[in-house]
Amino acid sequence: MAQSARHEVVVIGGGAAGIATAASMLKRRSGLDIAIVEPSDTHAYQPGWTMVGGGIFEPEVTRRPMAGVMPKGVQWVKAAAASFQPEDNCVTLEDGSTLQYEILIVAPGIRLAWEKIAGLEETLGKNGVTSNYRYDLAPYTWELVRSLKSGRAIFTQPGMPIKCAGAPQKSMYLSCDHWLRAGVLGGMEVEFRNAGGVLFGVQDYVPALMEYVEKYKIALKLGSNLIAVDGTAQAATFETKDGEITREFDMLHVVPPQVAPQFLADSPLAAESGFTDVDQHTLQHVRYPNVFGLGDAGSMPNAKTAAAARKQAPVVAVNALRQLDGKGPTAGYDGYGSCPLTVERGKIVLAEFAYGGKLAPSFPTWLIDGTKAQRLSWMLKADFLPWLYWNGMLKGREWLAGPGGLIAQ
Repeated sequence: MAQSARHEVVVIGGGAAGIATAASMLKRRSGLDIAIVEPSDTHAYQPGWTMVGGGIFEPEVTRRPMAGVMPKGVQWVKAAAASFQPEDNCVTLEDGSTLQYEILIVAPGIRLAWEKIAGLEETLGKNGVTSNYRYDLAPYTWELVRSLKSGRAIFTQPGMPIKCAGAPQKSMYLSCDHWLRAGVLGGMEVEFRNAGGVLFGVQDYVPALMEYVEKYKIALKLGSNLIAVDGTAQAATFETKDGEITREFDMLHVVPPQVAPQFLADSPLAAESGFTDVDQHTLQHVRYPNVFGLGDAGSMPNAKTAAAARKQAPVVAVNALRQLDGKGPTAGYDGYGSCPLTVERGKIVLAEFAYGGKLAPSFPTWLIDGTKAQRLSWMLKADFLPWLYWNGMLKGREWLAGPGGLIAQ
C-alpha cells in the first residue's frame, strides 16, 4: 500500500540547486523539517567534466556519494518524483507514495535528450563519437584528442536552452590547444557547428573568443544543427538554411538538445516551455505561492550554469522561509550566470553576466578582466571553484553568492 509522509519543505532534486537551497535554509533556520527527493547514489560536479575531457582532471574527482553531500538534518527520500498535485500540496513518487508539503522547491535539473538526434545513442562512446555532457564519456573525449594526429573534428551545439552554453566551445578550444602543443593542429580540420546564430550570447566576450577561433583555424558554421549520426560510416548530418548536409568525421563531440524532465513538463507547475513557471526575480511560482523553482529546471531566461544556481539558492532560501511565515518575498535574483571559457590550457575568458547580457563581474577588472583570456581566471576555474562548490555552496555558505541581490527588507 502506498505510503504518505508530510514535511514542512520538500525539495525535488539533489543536484547543485536543490542541495544548496536546503543547506541555505538550514543555515537560517536549524531544525527545519526538509525532505530532499533524489534517486541517484552519486552527486557530480558537472563543470569539471570539461576538464576531464581536456585531460586536466581525473573523472573520479568530479563525483562524490550522494549521502556525503546531503545537508545534516534533511531527510533523503531516495526515489524519483512522478507527478505534482499543487492544489493539494502534494508530490507523488514513482512507487506511488506521496509527500505532503507546506513549501515545495522544484530543482530536478534539465534532461539531456540524446534521442532527438537519430542514430546517436547507439554510437556514443565509440566510432569517434563523444560528449563531455556525460561522466562516462568525458574520458573518451580525452582519449580521442590524444590519439588523433590528423583528420576532421566536429564540435556541435544545439539550440537553446542548454546547461552551460559555453561547454561546447570549451571542449573544442582545449582539444585544439592540445593538438597545437603536440604539433599536429596543421593536419587537423576543426569545425564548430552551432545551431544558433552567434558564437556566444553576450557580445562583450566574442572578440576574445574569435581570437582563438582564428588562432586554431576553426571553421565556424552557425545555423548548423546536428540531426543524425551514422557511427559506422563516421558521418554526421546537419540541418542548415541551405538544406541538409552530411560531413564525415574522425571525432565528433556532441552536445545533445536539452528539455525539461517529462514529469515536470506534464505538470500544472510547468510554463509553456516545460520548465517551472516562476517569477524571474523572486523565483516564486506565478500561480502557486508556496512553490519555488530554481536551477536548470527554472523558466527564468538566465544562462543555466552552476554559478547561476549558487546565486539563486540564497534567494529561494530567504523567500521560501518568508512564505512559510506568511510573509511576501524580499529577495531578488538578477539573472547572474558565469561561464569560464577554457580557451587554452592555463587561460580562461571568464564570462559573467546578468539578465539582458549586462556584465556582472565578481572581481574588479584590474584583477580579472573577464573579456580577456587570463591565467588568474584559469586558477579560479581549476582550483578555487571546485573547492567553493563542495565546501561552500553545498554547505549553505554563501561566499560570492549572498546576500547580494537581496531587496532591502
